[in-house]
Amino acid sequence: MRRLFLGLFLGLFLAGGAAVAPSYAQSGSAPSGVAASGASVEQQMSELRQQVAEARSSGDNAWMLVSAALVLMMTGPGLALFYGGLVRKKNVLATMMQSFILMAVVTVLWALFGYSLVFHEGTRVIGSFGYLFLHGVGGAPNPDYAVTIPQDTFMVYQLMFAIITPALITGAFAERMKFSAMVLFMVLWSIVVYDPMAHMVWGKGGLLNAAGGVVPTLDFAGGTVVHITSGVSALVCALYLGKRLGFPHEAMPPHSVVLSVIGACLLWVGWFGFNAGSALTAGTLASSAFVATHFAAAAAALGWAFAEWWRNGKASVLGAISGAVAGLVAITPAAGFVGPMSALLIGLIAGVVCYLMVSKVKGRFGYDDSLDAFGVHGAGGTVGALLTGVFAVRAINPIFKDAQGNALAVGLVDGNAHQVLNQFAGVAMAWVLAIVGTLIILKIVDALVGLRVEAEHEVQGLDLSQHGEEGYNLEA
Repeated sequence: MRRLFLGLFLGLFLAGGAAVAPSYAQSGSAPSGVAASGASVEQQMSELRQQVAEARSSGDNAWMLVSAALVLMMTGPGLALFYGGLVRKKNVLATMMQSFILMAVVTVLWALFGYSLVFHEGTRVIGSFGYLFLHGVGGAPNPDYAVTIPQDTFMVYQLMFAIITPALITGAFAERMKFSAMVLFMVLWSIVVYDPMAHMVWGKGGLLNAAGGVVPTLDFAGGTVVHITSGVSALVCALYLGKRLGFPHEAMPPHSVVLSVIGACLLWVGWFGFNAGSALTAGTLASSAFVATHFAAAAAALGWAFAEWWRNGKASVLGAISGAVAGLVAITPAAGFVGPMSALLIGLIAGVVCYLMVSKVKGRFGYDDSLDAFGVHGAGGTVGALLTGVFAVRAINPIFKDAQGNALAVGLVDGNAHQVLNQFAGVAMAWVLAIVGTLIILKIVDALVGLRVEAEHEVQGLDLSQHGEEGYNLEA
């Protein structure tokens, strides 16, 4: 009975299908249900593509917000602790305050006009005022720079670079510049030196922009923009202000290498946001830059430590952490262009070169770069920028392409020897702008408010003389 029922049901089903099929074939059009189904599939595919794009945007945006926070951490607490531990006890608060206050000062400048001068299209040297007061900067991406994240995110990420760059200079004049002079100097320096250099390298239409500049210079995360400008400006400041009272005859050891170790470790971690974040996406380029950053820091720490060990018979803690920072500085322009083995080599070279700058060259010429801002950032940034032109390869980042979209050689080892000359030109531009701009600003500030604290205030310490506080109240 069951078999008979199933047989009748199957026969009716087949008969119905045969009756429908000819009518469908003869009419030449699908039934309304089939048409609706096709439209539904197309709509679903469109929605799926939209969801994938939104998911990618959300992932990239999350990474960039984290990276922005990591870069800010490099200034406070990273640089504040690193520099604060290296000065004498009577100057620890004043030194840390310099990093902290720049987090506020540069933020206001950036919001008012700094972002516009760097990233709005203008001349080859400086941007224009299209983004004045952050006009037009919101949740929509800026396709000229980052197509998957809000321009708000891009803006605040770049702000963190603008904050830490002048803060690096403070290491050169530590323990002897007035607080008022420091603030005025940094305001003018951000406008006269940082904004033009950042626009030339990273801004659309910039003179040194790797994508369309007159002299395409490779600078992934700030070798020229951040480290050369700050390091060279630091040397100019040290020479202009003169030596600290008692230097070099009196011993001026760091009051707490422990603080400096903590600061250096925070810098190392924060640097992943600095370099890997400069990919502006959470993709494979960010991973490559992350790896290169870590490898270079490790190699440089060993390079400095072994050079010091070879010369002095001991590897100091201060030397090891200084070496790590030197490696991080040197890999910054190259992070998004080189592979892991090249990163190791860049770090090793930078560690040894920066050690020699600090231990030999500074003593030979006798300048008082208090916390070795030039020896690490100026020298390390220059070495890294030049070596970027040597080791950059298209396999990591095919930034140069022909008219058909084919990847071209990037650096010397990739078959593009001319890029080394471009890097020299970019480095030279950064040096000249930093020297000339800093000298002019120093003279202006010196004439307006005076640069250096009085002798008795320097002996007393800047914590008390400039801020009326002490870093350590041991009696309590």
